[in-house]
Amino acid sequence: MDLILLLTAVILGVVEGLTEFLPISSTGHLILVGDLFNFNDDRGKAFEIIIQFGAILAVCWEFRQKLGKVASSFGSSALARRFIANLIIASIPAMGLGFVFGKHIKAVLFSPIPVASAFIIGAFIIFWAERHQQKLVTSATHIQSVDDLTPLDALKVGIAQCAALMPGTSRSGATIIGGMLFGLPRAVATEFSFFLAIPVIGGATAYELLKLWKAPVTFSGEYTLAIVVGFIAAFISAFVCVRWLIHYVAHHNFIPFAWYRIAFGLLVLFTAYTGLIAWSH
Repeated sequence: MDLILLLTAVILGVVEGLTEFLPISSTGHLILVGDLFNFNDDRGKAFEIIIQFGAILAVCWEFRQKLGKVASSFGSSALARRFIANLIIASIPAMGLGFVFGKHIKAVLFSPIPVASAFIIGAFIIFWAERHQQKLVTSATHIQSVDDLTPLDALKVGIAQCAALMPGTSRSGATIIGGMLFGLPRAVATEFSFFLAIPVIGGATAYELLKLWKAPVTFSGEYTLAIVVGFIAAFISAFVCVRWLIHYVAHHNFIPFAWYRIAFGLLVLFTAYTGLIAWSH
């Protein structure tokens, strides 16, 4: 048994779970941590794709009552149908652009330096959004929950989500901060981001797994065990993170995450340009 491989799987699983729903970019962190552990080959990339589904299952479990109610009342409730329609509408822009430009984006931007730069740029967007949050929300005071969102609101969030195609931006950050910039209350934008992760990340994971099936990556028994361990670690850490974030946004803003993004981004850039860490390019 390769204990180093299992430890790497646990670390990557926890990183995925903790960062997937915070405005700090799970993809960016996985790229950096994978690069640091030299776990960025084809098997490492396949591993990252699969453990993302663990984080999605955590959201499904946390909101199982809401999702079950929507599913059971879809045929009879206009509210349930609008909820599903909003998720579809919000998913289309990023999924469409990802399908067209995804390969080019991965070739150019999926490396530590662009990720670190995106961390810092995203931080200043968070600062700006938080500074203007109260003024923006007053124009949408009728929105108290995700059930109050209109298709236009969903489309706006979906357009904002397109920014997350650049690794280091953060899908959750783009949807939450984008929603806030369009006048959504912080708590509503955060909850809608949770739900939106299900079709977007689920669809992206299914697409990547289909590509792996067509050009399969060979996994040894140890790698298979590592995937299982990483999957479980991602599920548990994401579940804890989602529950914590729901309570956090009720009383706090996202400024601390912006400072974290700046500090982490500068650390990566510093270690890169001083040669302390030989990041890949």
